[in-house]
Amino acid sequence: MSTGGTTTEVSDEVARRAEAQNLLTLGVEEEYLLVDAESPAAAPVVEDVFDHIPAELRDSVQHEYWRSQIEVAGPPGLDLHDLWRALGDLRHGLAEAAGKAGARLVAVGANPSPGPDIDVVDSPRYHRMVERFGDLSPGAGLNGMHVHVGIPDPETGVQILNHLRPWLPILQAATANSPFFQGRDTGYASWRSVMWERWPTVGPAPFLHDHAEYEQMIADLVATGAMLDDGMLYWYARLSARYPTVEVRIGDVCPTLDDTLLVAALIRGLVATVLTDVGDGRAPLNVPHHVLAGAHWRAAKDGLEGLAVDPETRQTRPAWHLMRQLFDRIRPELERHGDLEMVTVLLGRLRARGTGAARQRAVHAGGGDIADVVDWLADHTRAR
Repeated sequence: MSTGGTTTEVSDEVARRAEAQNLLTLGVEEEYLLVDAESPAAAPVVEDVFDHIPAELRDSVQHEYWRSQIEVAGPPGLDLHDLWRALGDLRHGLAEAAGKAGARLVAVGANPSPGPDIDVVDSPRYHRMVERFGDLSPGAGLNGMHVHVGIPDPETGVQILNHLRPWLPILQAATANSPFFQGRDTGYASWRSVMWERWPTVGPAPFLHDHAEYEQMIADLVATGAMLDDGMLYWYARLSARYPTVEVRIGDVCPTLDDTLLVAALIRGLVATVLTDVGDGRAPLNVPHHVLAGAHWRAAKDGLEGLAVDPETRQTRPAWHLMRQLFDRIRPELERHGDLEMVTVLLGRLRARGTGAARQRAVHAGGGDIADVVDWLADHTRAR
């Protein structure tokens, strides 16, 4: 639901290093659920949590749509280890603040447990959204992760969006972390993805000719009433309205820092790879919208534990085959950005452990109780 407001500016030092080394900056936003300290029910205590957030973290934290949600943004930079430390500090600091407010911080795509209705945050913008769109986001909140990668200019950014389209479903599959909703298994690895698509501007970005067409589409969508402003453009990848970045926003929030850093690095490696394609004049694969829609549905259904749609053949293949294909495609840029070793290790861990959805189901199978799942999520959200 975020408009991208928590993403902080790139520091002058990072900007100079990025330009000197021809590297792309990387920033991550994460949205979390607040649950009761003793039960798995969502807790509408975000105002109380804010009262306990350490002063040094507050500039990186903001409210989300529901009073049982909170959002953070790691400072954009170049080094994965720096991002790891920053997000770890934010997760740990918010978990401590939540504890003082009688709650727990949980990194999960959708609220897994039943509970009472939650109010939206008392914000004029959010009240306008409720008035305009009604109950399009049921439950206690849908929690995603958004990855920002620096780009040279908006015109190039539009061409990057075109090149990204075929690869976003497999990245979505890697983040799947919401199999449970209202106390039951939905049969999907990412139920957040299914509910999120209720909003009128959610979906793959269309194939765009230039930045002028991008701007015209935003104006058209505002004119139709499908969104209040450009902050409600919820395409799976878009140009940031505030910063010189491409923002990829297809994923559930990940349960662990391992998962978050892996996905962020893969996205930066992909953006850097297709940026070279744009510069060399290579045409993107123009996958039809209906094929992409099917590929994203399959990602939400299976995660990485089942099948994925190959955008070139339009046939299904084991999801891990496509993930390996992506890794091979972007390996040179992973190495150039200094990310190859960490990504190789983290990708191996993801293969061995499964997605967040698979891990949640394993916990549930062991105890048979949603409370056990929420306990596991809360423990792994703050772990470093």
